[in-house]
Formats: sequence, C-alpha cells, structure tokens
Amino acid sequence: MIEFQNISKTYATGVLAIDGLSLKIERGEFVVLIGASGSGKSTMLKMINRMESHDAGKILFDGREIYSFKVRELRLRMGYAIQSVGLFPHWTVARNISVVPRMLGWPAQQISERVSALLQLFDLDPAIYRTRFPHQLSGGQQQRVGVARALAADPAVLLMDEPFGALDPLIRASLQLEMKRVHRSSGKTIVMVTHDVDEALRLATRIVLLDQGRVVQTGTPLELLTQPASSLVVDFVGRSDIGIKLLSLQSAQNLARAEAPLAGASLPAETTLREAVSFLAMHRLAAVNLVSDSGVHGGVLHVADIFSPPADQPADRHG
Repeated sequence: MIEFQNISKTYATGVLAIDGLSLKIERGEFVVLIGASGSGKSTMLKMINRMESHDAGKILFDGREIYSFKVRELRLRMGYAIQSVGLFPHWTVARNISVVPRMLGWPAQQISERVSALLQLFDLDPAIYRTRFPHQLSGGQQQRVGVARALAADPAVLLMDEPFGALDPLIRASLQLEMKRVHRSSGKTIVMVTHDVDEALRLATRIVLLDQGRVVQTGTPLELLTQPASSLVVDFVGRSDIGIKLLSLQSAQNLARAEAPLAGASLPAETTLREAVSFLAMHRLAAVNLVSDSGVHGGVLHVADIFSPPADQPADRHG
C-alpha cells in the first residue's frame, strides 16, 4: 500500500529529519508512528501526501511513485485529520463533512447518505448534528466530525497527526475506542502520529518507533513490550510499568468465567485487563460481571484469574 524506500530529508537549516528510512505499510494496517520530539514522525507522515518533500529515495503508493500523481489526485485519495481539526466555523457539520465529495462531484443524494452514515459511525445522531455549527459542538464532537470529514470520500488511506492531543483524558480515551472500532469496521489503512505510548499500544496493529529519523524498531504492541530491540525501546515504552501495559493489551473477556451474573457492578466486555484491575481495586471487588454492547451477560471476571499463571505454566513457589 505505502512503501518508503531509503528515504532521506534534510531541512534548509541543515537538520537531518529522515535518514535512510525504509518501511512498508500493508493495506488494512493501523500503523502508529511514535518517537521523541524531532524524531521525524510528523515529517514522515506528511511525506505520504506530499505536504513535505524528500531529498532522496522513493515513496510508493499503491505501487506508484507518489510524484507520478498530481498533488490534488494524490491528496483526494488520502484522508487527513489533525489535532486542530480545522472545521469551517460558518458551515454546518453536514457541509464540513461533505467538502471532498462535493469537490469530486458526487450526487447530492449520495453525499447526504454518506454524511448520515459517517455521523452514525461516530455515534452522532444525524437528525441532531448535521445542521449544527462547530461552535455548538464539544471538543470531542468536533474531533469526531474532523475524522468523519477525512473519511467522507472513502479514501484509501487515513493519515492522522496527533488527532486527539488537545482533548482531556476521558474524551481522548473515548475517541481512541471509537477509532479502534472504526478501523475494525472499515478495514481502512491508517497511519497515525502520536507521542503518547499508551495511545499507540491501544490503537496500533503495528508500532514504528523512530529516533533521529531512523526506525529503531517496528512490531506489534506486544512485540515492543516483550521483545524490545534495545534499551532505548525499553525506556521509551516505560521500563517501570511494562507489566501494567501488558494488561492493557489483553481483553477481560478472554479470562471471564461462564458463570451466572453476580449481584452488583458490571463492565463492558471490551474492557482491558488494565481497566478491570483499576476498577476492581477502586471498588475493592473480587469479581465483576462483563456485559456486551447489546446488554448480554458475558461471564464473570475474577481478580484471582488475572494474576494466576496460564494452565500450562506452573506457579512459582518460594520457600
């Protein structure tokens, strides 16, 4: 889908932003680029749609060198969502979302249906939100509309540059779950930049860690946590709480016992073990019910099961 072949980029100031970088992003992946400030992650993202140029090497999109496309043609095939959203303040939500489909000459009925479908996808009732203006929306709702706009023309790729960085933690966590669901349901190829390791671990099918314009390691979230390529990787993902981060990659549903519901609290079945441990500790519970989106009982999660060894692995015994 997207391939970087020995790409280099030096700014006019003499700063080397990208240094001989090679990477292939497959169709349908959710690739998250992480790294310290100045590592080259945003530069790399912007090279894909030619917002930044490269000095050496080639970037291929669907097998074609990106400079073989006209800029407008290339960008219309890629959605782009950024932290500042950039909604047009005097346009309604519907008109904001429909910008690119209008440019492509879609029929009015098709545009209207697409707007409604995207609003529903992001849990925004079309009857309520399509006629609202940006100032009538919360920050999280504006960000949802911004991502919906990026997806409006059904682009092959969605590029996201720190899209949730300005939001408060609760809204940010909600939108992360929303993006994960959207990726699963749409199968889109998504390339995202973030400085937030936990966000990368939560969303990515593959993480690319950059340092000084080079790829330090690429792999699944589990691979970065359990098979770090260097001490730099360990330090970046968090040396002191790797165990907690591992819990965030596992679903509580996987450890639920097929038991009748308990009286008391419930958690969504999609809850991670990290979230479940936090909830159980806060409420001093030994077990909690899990419930599906449709309200169906999904078993009972016991705290003892979270910390017990797998069935094929004997427990450590000391003394």
